[in-house]
Amino acid sequence: MEVKLLQTGPLGVNTVIVPLRENKVFIVDPAACAYCDDEHIISRFMAQNNLEPVAIVLTHGHFDHVAGLTFLSKTYPDIPIIIHRQDAEMIGADSGRLQGMMLRQMGFYDFVEAVSNLPEPGAFLEDGKTLADCFSSDDTGVKDSLSLWKVIHTPGHTKGSCCLYNESEKILISGDTLFYQSWGRTDLYGGSEAEIQQSLRKLAKTVSKDTRVYPGHEYSGFLFSDNF
Repeated sequence: MEVKLLQTGPLGVNTVIVPLRENKVFIVDPAACAYCDDEHIISRFMAQNNLEPVAIVLTHGHFDHVAGLTFLSKTYPDIPIIIHRQDAEMIGADSGRLQGMMLRQMGFYDFVEAVSNLPEPGAFLEDGKTLADCFSSDDTGVKDSLSLWKVIHTPGHTKGSCCLYNESEKILISGDTLFYQSWGRTDLYGGSEAEIQQSLRKLAKTVSKDTRVYPGHEYSGFLFSDNF
């Protein structure tokens, strides 16, 4: 399995395109938007490679990981947006309120329009479940492939932060929970240093050392053993 990374949005998020079967994929953390003049980068990549997305999965709800939702939901209106329930308040019709609070804290409030009135979630990530479990029916035709991806709830960066783990392919999509020899910040809404440390210990007990890690920013594809 070869995942594809696209750097999108205001903070260079690693948007991950994950192959399933045939031409089906799911998209993780789309940040491409008009504000950054890159809103077409994901859909263009899909069209150029004849790919069909079946879902948008969010590792967490921070502004820099969700800014692409509005454009993509119009481009692919029939695919669900999946997020943990504890971060669901960061998207949807009231998203601008909470996102604006964090953006003001960061001195970047002029980005609030890009993350206001976002689409609603269509399904929810649950700890220990697979992505296949998140779909009410197998209308994607790739339930077998989605069942290889396990959800690991890793609060600390946000309350609803999650990692996606494919044990058979030895791939971990870690969002902003785990970076190369580092971990995510905990000073924004819902963050907790104690919780992220607990989540890192949970990952250390769950993920094999020879797993390749694809975080939400910066260097990707490093071995899990580089951190533990």
